[in-house]
Amino acid sequence: MFNLLTNPWLPIVRQDGTKSVIAPRDITEDISSNPVIAVNWPRADFRLATMELLVGLIATACPPADEDDWLDAWEAPHSPEKLDGAFAPLAHAFSFDGPGPRFMQDLADLDADEEPVENLLIEVAGNSGPLVHPGRTKRMGRPAAAISLYTLQSWSPSGGRGNRTGLRGGGPMVTMVAPGRHRSLWHHIWANVPLGRKPEPVDFPRIFPWLSPTITSVNDEVVTPDDVAHPLQVWWGMPRRIRLSFVQLPSPAPCDLTGALDSSVVTGWRQRPHGPKYVGWGARHPLTPTYQNKAGEEILSVHPNPGGVGYRNWIGLVLRSPDGLRRPAPIVSTWRNDRYRGTEEAKGARLIAGGYDTDNMKARGFMETEVPLVLASSKEVQERLDALATSLVRASERASYQLRKAVQQALYHPGAKVKATAHGIALLGDRVWLETESAFFSALDRAMSLDDTAPERVAWQVRLRGLALRIFDDTVPIDPLDRNNARQVRARFFLGLGLSGYGKDGQSFFQILEMPLPAQEKKSKGKAS
Repeated sequence: MFNLLTNPWLPIVRQDGTKSVIAPRDITEDISSNPVIAVNWPRADFRLATMELLVGLIATACPPADEDDWLDAWEAPHSPEKLDGAFAPLAHAFSFDGPGPRFMQDLADLDADEEPVENLLIEVAGNSGPLVHPGRTKRMGRPAAAISLYTLQSWSPSGGRGNRTGLRGGGPMVTMVAPGRHRSLWHHIWANVPLGRKPEPVDFPRIFPWLSPTITSVNDEVVTPDDVAHPLQVWWGMPRRIRLSFVQLPSPAPCDLTGALDSSVVTGWRQRPHGPKYVGWGARHPLTPTYQNKAGEEILSVHPNPGGVGYRNWIGLVLRSPDGLRRPAPIVSTWRNDRYRGTEEAKGARLIAGGYDTDNMKARGFMETEVPLVLASSKEVQERLDALATSLVRASERASYQLRKAVQQALYHPGAKVKATAHGIALLGDRVWLETESAFFSALDRAMSLDDTAPERVAWQVRLRGLALRIFDDTVPIDPLDRNNARQVRARFFLGLGLSGYGKDGQSFFQILEMPLPAQEKKSKGKAS
């Protein structure tokens, strides 16, 4: 019988480059001399999912009771023996094959048609096209099958025909803090473990839903936190009713995904519709940012979008939006507000953001991005930096909007119905973000030593104005022989005015940057260079 807590199954790499396969208890083995520094799956989605799984495991088995408790284990990590003792009460919930409950599989032996094992992979099921090659993965070893199943259950997009999405909705964004100075896997995991209380054995069936008969949604029943499920089920949601098919081989054979040898492989799986319907979990997951469309409406999980993550997402992923409708993952706020000051991790810490960009049943792609977490040594300086960051991000949003509007006015007659994709207008804003990405972080670094951030705000206004005009010129080359020349010149002129503080657009732009409006604003029309 294969158990995910006692059997070695996690591929890892150590500081000296040594690669091996370990059990979860061994993540702190040789931590002072040759620590484990990363999981080593050949797929990025598996690596991020494994990190999430390990954070959830620690948060369930041995969470810190308070921040002092957390700091103690940061400075003196739990030994493999201590982790083994903490995991032991949960071991029965992590049996992957054999009789009895199986990890993240329906308790019943489901009667359903067999699906190919490759359909466990999020990018395969429901997808077609030149980048999807069905039939390449015909068998998985148990380690790859386990992480495939976890990834699907945790992040599952819509599956059609009553097959439910994940507890956070389909394809949630996962954000984690990556410490800068401490590079061990333990410190990476522990940085993201929230405070909590170790559960009692009586709670296990409400934490691990595969330990008891599935609460189906045939009659639209729902699974809510606290009253139906234990809050710790936030780590172990099981929206799909799945049962894997194992084949015992006469001799070990390679996994089609990893090449690792296994004597028991997964060749397919069975699924029944109407698994648990999770409701009310939007604000519960420690690693996922949230948003509301309007105050008082349902709290929803953020999902990745095409284009990845950059400073354009700073508000909502790192900072709470001024209106409170966009909120970072709880663990990101915990790290920024409390933890890093006691860890000597003010410099070098980064935010990892990743997940599947999905469109209903289809996965358009997996994205993962790292951006610096700019952290100050004092709360006063941090508040000043956060205010500056908010202004810079919002100013870039405004400049992008004004640029798109100017280009549309230059290329089309007033009142014309213009698609966002026409002439690449929708992409012009992306260029603003890309070409100011490094400048944003440089501005925050410089501002860390400033008592007044006004010079950085002025410099940002100058940068955005110059960039917007340059992009306009690249997109709308002005031809003196073109009969539309006057419209193009006028659009450029007013773009320059607006980004110089004149007119309604200029007032909004300068207010965001907390800059005084130019003298004689109501009388002067200015001049765009």
